[in-house]
Amino acid sequence: MFMRKILAAVSALLICNTIFSQPLSDAEKKIISYINLHITDAEKLLADVVNINSGTLNKPGVKKVGDIFTKEFAKAGFTTEWITLPDSLNRAGHLVATHKGKKGKRIFIIGHLDTVFEPDMPFSPYTLLNDSTATGQGANDMKGGDVIAILALQSLQSMGLLNDASVTVYFTGDEEKAGVPSSVSRQDFIDRAQNCDVALAFEGAQGLNTVATARRGASSWKLHVTAKTGHSSGIFSAGSGNGAIYEAARILNSFREELSAEKYLTFNPGLIVGGSDMQYDDKKASGEAIGKTNIISPEVMVTGDLRFLTEVQKEAAREKMRKIVSQNLNGTKAEISFQDGIPAMEPTEGNNKILQVIDGVSQAMGIGATQAGDPGSRGAGDISYIAGYLDCIDGLGASGRGAHAPGETINLKEFPYLVQRAAILIYRLTHTE
Repeated sequence: MFMRKILAAVSALLICNTIFSQPLSDAEKKIISYINLHITDAEKLLADVVNINSGTLNKPGVKKVGDIFTKEFAKAGFTTEWITLPDSLNRAGHLVATHKGKKGKRIFIIGHLDTVFEPDMPFSPYTLLNDSTATGQGANDMKGGDVIAILALQSLQSMGLLNDASVTVYFTGDEEKAGVPSSVSRQDFIDRAQNCDVALAFEGAQGLNTVATARRGASSWKLHVTAKTGHSSGIFSAGSGNGAIYEAARILNSFREELSAEKYLTFNPGLIVGGSDMQYDDKKASGEAIGKTNIISPEVMVTGDLRFLTEVQKEAAREKMRKIVSQNLNGTKAEISFQDGIPAMEPTEGNNKILQVIDGVSQAMGIGATQAGDPGSRGAGDISYIAGYLDCIDGLGASGRGAHAPGETINLKEFPYLVQRAAILIYRLTHTE
């Protein structure tokens, strides 16, 4: 019996190696040739869309980028549609491209049309810095990733390798600042994803040899502290108490002392306002305060974010924070509330299996092994909204530096390899059950 188990395990390992480590087929070599032949066209497409401002709130700009990509998807044999959102959300909408089929895994490809750079910010056009680096708004995050996905699909279509493949591409128009509530701005996105097997997101790559099998989620919290007020000469006394500012300081420091060492958990107070008189505007996330040094502060408001790798970690952290908040200093009262934002893309066995496929492609291409990157190195992303429904991989897009900042760059030397890897990955997934 023991020997049978050993033989079964060896057999399973051999099968796994056959699936994930197979050398490049003739079709895959032709894919690479096509991409190399058209990489200059892809760079021209990238320059064209980077030179269009598509800040999240620039609805005409977002739509214009979507119109250009619509023409490119037609070349890959895709049908496109524009998903409009309610006027109350003040967002441009989303571009969806579909290719219907019944064989292989059903693929859901994720990108976004918007950038963090709004029209009132200094414009940075697409500019070559040298033979391997270019800069421009959104070149890396994530117009470069969008172009990678498009050229990958065009290469497969050119050789009939998408025949009968089921692929949905969803380029959101508001990833950088999703329309609120997300239950509306992401409902169609979630519905379509649930009809697929694997999600591939083309947010920025961190070099050639890592992808994301997990991303942290993001939520927010609000701490409201009230206290007895009076002359400062009585502070700390039994009758006057400790004041709201000391209570807020105790709570924040206790958060740091008791929770900051936990891996993948972060919590950042982004705003604090308090004094002898204060006002806080939740819609504008701003506040004003007047503080006289001889008055014990009666009120403090603090807002912050909470990032986590799993829902279990999030709920455990919230419970610890509630407990800390409840242990009030004399003369004070504190309340904390939490609001969900983007869920976590948790690490799963299914995600790891897709990683094995990617690793097999990378090694067959001769660019080395691909491993799971550090979840703590990324923020939240659109893929997290659907991570609970299907297997997910992110970080398949363009590599570069300085995303979300002036001077953002894309690595043009690695660009062709990332397109090739994406195309062969999609080919292998859509040709296996």
